[in-house]
Amino acid sequence: MSALSEHAPVDLLGLVAYGELLAFDRLAADARLAPDLRRRAALSELAAAEIGNYRRLADQLTALGVAPEEVMEPYVAALRAYHDSTEPRDWPEAVTKAYVGDAITDDFLGEIAERLDEPYRGLIGDVLHESRYAEFAAAEIRAAIETDPRVANRLSMWARRLVGEALSQAGRVAAADRGALTALISRDGLDVPALFRELTSRHAARMAAVGLNN
Repeated sequence: MSALSEHAPVDLLGLVAYGELLAFDRLAADARLAPDLRRRAALSELAAAEIGNYRRLADQLTALGVAPEEVMEPYVAALRAYHDSTEPRDWPEAVTKAYVGDAITDDFLGEIAERLDEPYRGLIGDVLHESRYAEFAAAEIRAAIETDPRVANRLSMWARRLVGEALSQAGRVAAADRGALTALISRDGLDVPALFRELTSRHAARMAAVGLNN
């Protein structure tokens, strides 16, 4: 097995694992912004699911003989910078961040994961494509706009900021990477500008689906 093939699964598992750990922290914090107990309970359950995802990834890393905390560490600063710079002020902004910002990041990581062998591709795909929070967030955005149509403009501007920060995050992650993921993308001839156009297209479709302007 080449150095590239050894490191790429480990690095991506570490990156996604830390993302899941951060997602747990954020969902727990967002639950405190929930307008009622029903929504707070729903987010608490979703936070528990994120810990379950983290555990699956951490167990895989351990099985590979790697300490999860060591392989996650290079990505801590980059991911925390993204979340610190996009702290939601209220419930509608929190669910929009989940629906827009998380989705475009997951799309990007999912494209990289497609270039890995099994079982890594399937495991990461399962974790990234967990849709319960996205569906919950979409319903909450639609409800917020139905209650007050004026909120749509504010959330549209917020979503544009989130996308810009998410794409910048990809650059920060690349800078933090040990090189295996970057080499994996280059080796398979991924057209990064074309991928970003595809990510932007998917983002536009998601925005339209919940009544927000792109």
